[in-house]
Amino acid sequence: MESLEEMQSRHRKEQKDLQARVTQKKKSATKKTRKGVNDECAELERQLKERHEQERATVNGNTVPNDDADSGSDDSINDEPTPQSTNNTDDVSDALANTTISEPPSSENGQPKKRNRAKERLARRAAEQEAAVEEAKKEAANQPDPKATERAVMLREIKANGLIEKGIRPDGHCLFSAVADQLSQLGIPLDKSANEELKEYHRYKAVRKAAARYIEGHPDEFVGFLDEPLDKYVEKIRETPEWGGHLELLALAKTYNVQICVLQEGGSQTIEPGLENSSEPEKIWLAYYRHGFGLGEHYNSLRKAP
Repeated sequence: MESLEEMQSRHRKEQKDLQARVTQKKKSATKKTRKGVNDECAELERQLKERHEQERATVNGNTVPNDDADSGSDDSINDEPTPQSTNNTDDVSDALANTTISEPPSSENGQPKKRNRAKERLARRAAEQEAAVEEAKKEAANQPDPKATERAVMLREIKANGLIEKGIRPDGHCLFSAVADQLSQLGIPLDKSANEELKEYHRYKAVRKAAARYIEGHPDEFVGFLDEPLDKYVEKIRETPEWGGHLELLALAKTYNVQICVLQEGGSQTIEPGLENSSEPEKIWLAYYRHGFGLGEHYNSLRKAP
């Protein structure tokens, strides 16, 4: 048998839980559904008051009169309850969680129409999706900006190595254009077979062809890293704006006998030519970005600071 103190403690907890749920439901209501939500919340509050009154009367040995005339219309659960005799009242908190948030229309005779549970489910689902979107926006706003973080690291590394950055157009040829700029700074010919100096906007073509030529002539060094036939890969590198990567840098390091130093967030990378019986390789510098450009990965040229 529940004691009076235990019953009062439970009543306070149920009132507090109901008030929290009512508040949440009213916050979720739209202008169109607000009246229906308010009516439903008031009804649930009334039921809770009646049940508490009955339980208190039972413990005190009193009876509760059955009077439906004065039902009241207050929204607060702290006002005097209006008694109504009920049996086996459902738990109010569970009932509130399953209530609709739309106002049921009335029929011609004034009686409420049958609830449309499908519409209620859709409304709840839309509200949940909207809440999830808002939560995702808040989480995204609290995340660090990868572009800004990468840029800060790169600027620090560039300065520490006594370099300045020359921007390269992000057109799919950036790796080859950046290497061409570095080789031109050192006076290394891009194409020894050319009879005249290449114009700047044509230099990347010579570097592309040099990388494709080396890969084609040394298949054993590269075929194990390819997902397609060697001849098709070589054709893409030579004739299209296919992005270059580590394989092309390795081919260019060997072709021009240069040490390629790539600065990037998370540490630098050095690609050695590894040629036997050759002169000491020159060093060229590239900046590699993962987040800084809209098209994705990108290379810039790093020249020596004056």
